[in-house]
Amino acid sequence: MDPELEAFVPLFPQADLADPAGARQLFARLAASVPLPDTSGMEVEDLAVPVAAGPDVPVRVYRPHDARAAVVWLHGGGHVTGDVDTEHPWATRLAATSGVVVLSVGFRLSPENPFPASLDDAYAVLTWAAANAGRLGVDPARIAVAGHSAGGGLAAAVALRARDERGPAIRFQLLNQPQLDDRQETWSQRNFTDTPWIDRDKVAASWRHYLGGRPATPYAAPARAEDLTGLPPAYIATAELCPNRDEDIHYALRLLQAGVSVELHQWPGTFHGSQAIVSADVSQRQNAELGAVLRRALAD
Repeated sequence: MDPELEAFVPLFPQADLADPAGARQLFARLAASVPLPDTSGMEVEDLAVPVAAGPDVPVRVYRPHDARAAVVWLHGGGHVTGDVDTEHPWATRLAATSGVVVLSVGFRLSPENPFPASLDDAYAVLTWAAANAGRLGVDPARIAVAGHSAGGGLAAAVALRARDERGPAIRFQLLNQPQLDDRQETWSQRNFTDTPWIDRDKVAASWRHYLGGRPATPYAAPARAEDLTGLPPAYIATAELCPNRDEDIHYALRLLQAGVSVELHQWPGTFHGSQAIVSADVSQRQNAELGAVLRRALAD
């Protein structure tokens, strides 16, 4: 493990997704400890996007000056924790480093709202963003989907659904340590039983809450999709000590074999979510790269 990260491991609390309310409180306290980036170079606006089969979705929009592209950003938290407030430090940082409009989505959480509630919310925000590109001041042909962990899996699912339903054009998909496969059959899923923050059992609990006892479909677990042709170009980042690592690498290879352009970055010495330790050099490089990748992918 990276020495700078290892020093913080004893300080990481043991979150338990068996207690969703407790996990949300813990997640909120951790998010509150993350330094807030400067927002003076952007406009920040809260709005609500309507969904056909549910309540309006909270969305926080970060609009850097002169931004002409946008990304629908989906937070992590195992489908159980997180909202636009806990994601504020990361969405702000992403907008600042990428220079694009970030739409941070407060999708519905499990187990109260299992699949497909969060996917419906995320897809509704993508559709709204494409239809309201003029209001956002962006080019509708320069919209990406992106997310971290469970949010990365949602972003992959949104890309699949947009392709299948001939929905809004997605320029790019950014999947950071995504949660893609409920089967947990890879080497990293079988062997990473005590890794920091996320381990095999916690991933399993996340899938139980998200699926709500129903069989997984490719829109719930994108690794199950048989056909990956016609999807947007992708950037996939993995952490070395993360249960999701091998399914993410496999998904990247399958995208390549389907003719989709992919950039894959495996970060050595890191663990799932360790980029939250912003003082570490590797975390600074990880966070900066996410912005740089979006800036490059959504350029004219």
